[in-house]
Amino acid sequence: MIKLSVNINKIATLRNARGHARPEVLQAARDIERFGADGITVHPRPDERHIRYQDVRDLAGIVGTEFNVEGNPTPEFLALVRETRPTQVTLVPDAHDAITSNAGWDTRRHQAYLTDVVAELHSYGCRVSLFLDPDPELIATARATGTDRIELYTEAYAQAYLHNPTAALAPYRATALAAAEAGLGLNAGHDLDLENLHYFAQNIPGLLEVSIGHALVCDALYLGLENTVQLYKRALKF
Repeated sequence: MIKLSVNINKIATLRNARGHARPEVLQAARDIERFGADGITVHPRPDERHIRYQDVRDLAGIVGTEFNVEGNPTPEFLALVRETRPTQVTLVPDAHDAITSNAGWDTRRHQAYLTDVVAELHSYGCRVSLFLDPDPELIATARATGTDRIELYTEAYAQAYLHNPTAALAPYRATALAAAEAGLGLNAGHDLDLENLHYFAQNIPGLLEVSIGHALVCDALYLGLENTVQLYKRALKF
């Protein structure tokens, strides 16, 4: 069964727009778990424009499923992880002013750096995943860092799916097969939605988990949060 981890950044964005506590991020996480999600994902950024560092601390005490914290491994981020000890840390090379994640790691260029970071995160008891573009050539150096998993950056798939699903999937399937051969676990995320998720899940071998936030929260505005979580869970079945 492929796990669904719900990214609640957009819920925090809505809260921050008014500067108060509605919607309540911790209650949203509790409800999303109750509605059937397998995990909660957050991606704190230095400007705290959505999830705040204090949110991560608070969520660490109440998330009962898998807690996945994403981010660029700055000293501040690593200190937060050391304090909160999430289930999984997904390392993403996003710039401090990035609107959203827009590229994966070049594991060939950053292998030595990532090896040190992965070892540090393992010392905190965290599983580690590296955010990667769909490129089988990156798998050997990803594995050499000691990471447990990779997360495929699926924006390109989501865009190309509308025109040619088979072609859109091809580099992701090739990378997934290389990851399986290397003994790496496989996650995926970014722009996956109710239109393209089932086809992706059905055709990517070894997929363990997807992380979905923006599309799921948008759908929840029309469909309701409980119903939407269950629809995404259903899309992962085949």
